[in-house]
Amino acid sequence: MRLALAQLNTVVGDIEGNAGRIADALAAAGEADAGLVLFPELAISGYPPEDLLMRPRFARDCRRAVEELAAGVTRGAAVIGFPEWDGDCFNSAAVVADGRVQAVYRKRFLPNYGVFDEARYFAAGDAPLVVEIAGMRVGIAICEDIWYPSPVASDLAAAGVDLIACISASPWHRGKADARERMLATRAADSAAALAFCNLVGGQDELVFDGRSLVADASGLVTARAPQFSEVLMVADVDRDLAVRRRLREPLGRRLPRAANARAVEIEGVLPSRPAEPVSAVLATPPVPEAEVWEGLVTGIRDYVGKNGFGGVVIGLSGGIDSALTAALAVDALGGDRVLGVSMPSVYTSRRSEDDAAALAAALGIELITLPIADVVAAFEAVLAGAFAGAARDVTEENLQARARGTLLMGLSNKRGALVLATGNKSEMSVGYSTLYGDMVGGFAPLRDISKTWVYRLCRWRNTEAGREVIPEATIERPPTAELRPDQLDTDSLPPYELLDPIVEGYVEDDLDAEDLVARGHDAPTVRRVLRMIDRAEYKRRQGPVGIKVTPRAFGKDRRMPITNGYVAP
Repeated sequence: MRLALAQLNTVVGDIEGNAGRIADALAAAGEADAGLVLFPELAISGYPPEDLLMRPRFARDCRRAVEELAAGVTRGAAVIGFPEWDGDCFNSAAVVADGRVQAVYRKRFLPNYGVFDEARYFAAGDAPLVVEIAGMRVGIAICEDIWYPSPVASDLAAAGVDLIACISASPWHRGKADARERMLATRAADSAAALAFCNLVGGQDELVFDGRSLVADASGLVTARAPQFSEVLMVADVDRDLAVRRRLREPLGRRLPRAANARAVEIEGVLPSRPAEPVSAVLATPPVPEAEVWEGLVTGIRDYVGKNGFGGVVIGLSGGIDSALTAALAVDALGGDRVLGVSMPSVYTSRRSEDDAAALAAALGIELITLPIADVVAAFEAVLAGAFAGAARDVTEENLQARARGTLLMGLSNKRGALVLATGNKSEMSVGYSTLYGDMVGGFAPLRDISKTWVYRLCRWRNTEAGREVIPEATIERPPTAELRPDQLDTDSLPPYELLDPIVEGYVEDDLDAEDLVARGHDAPTVRRVLRMIDRAEYKRRQGPVGIKVTPRAFGKDRRMPITNGYVAP
């Protein structure tokens, strides 16, 4: 059978637009003589639709769109993900052919951890679904179903399917795609069935979906792999006989208990004849880690800006490495003509910082404007002079500078209809080394889940990849500084990042306590100091902009700690 996997970039809530993307993919799959076309999980509604699912009408509108699409499917069959309302809400897959919906499968495993809240919205299905298409037995699965060896995969194996068709909206984080591919290949081999996995692609708020759809044969060999972070229609052929021969040679499935309600539905309709010549399947090469993270960040920026209707972005350029990386990512995502850089020197800003910001803007080909803030800060201080009388200068005056910059950036955002990109990284956000309503100002924070160590790693990789200084080497080599007081360095307030980042990773991402971290060789006083800073900064992070999930445990939906919290990790 010839398959087409439509790796689409959908928009949550845009039922009409998503249906249009599906219709275009169906037409392209028809031209390729595909007998079965797969679409991502909840392709009609977009994923995750969250509290839109609390409205029964929303699901009914999605069902109507599925039926309208089905009317146009007159050759071959398709599996389309949609939210189904039937006295309750289900995460469902419609099998459409011959102009109508002929079968519906309801997802059985509903993830409710990390960024997932599916048990909040959906009821679980309770039955497997096997359909017969042109003599091939096809088992249907949806995303989380396939991550477990039983009961979904084992039920389908026991039913003797030739192909498992899994539609998915599997969110990306660094390194996940390789682990997911290993799991899918194992499921195919264990089930003695080919497996087609069609994944969503694109950005949705803080989530990015990487695609990397694939087809594995009945031995677990990956025979087709779509590229990451690209919207594509991947066509591949599946040999039914390979699955049949493997089940006869290694009849492990005979020992599996057969599901009492494993029903087989014969799909009616006109199917394309078997192509005379096999298709040359795509087998995209997985990117190196730096390229994967870069493309994930670029995808997240591009889709957040585009899907929310912003004309471009505004970025405060300090001459430092975080704003430089943010600007470089934005240019790759949007183009230089949609990125505005803003230099806002204060009395403490060095000439080097201004020169580095100008060099960056020239290297990226973006507009740069300069808005000196000395007079603005002086005006703030004059207004507050009476209230501050008798108090020594401290971090308060430093924060006034950051807040002056934040106000100017938001003014430009309002006037130009452009989104402010905050430039803070995960290391700073973790320990609260940031100013509320100052450098935390913005509508989106691309580096929110990127440690300072990875900031340097990405900058060096980008320059090497380009064969030139996209990000000025002087910026990369310069010791980090906020320049809010004379001769200030980040290390005045924080441990060096090479010491800080492993502690943050251990505490935030691995849930290690102080004793665990000290046992790993970290200095005990430093560990306890950093952990206190992380806990105390929770209220700041709640008020910051959303950012792109890159690690397995990002702040926000992944890590949900109470702000008011009296527990101190021992």
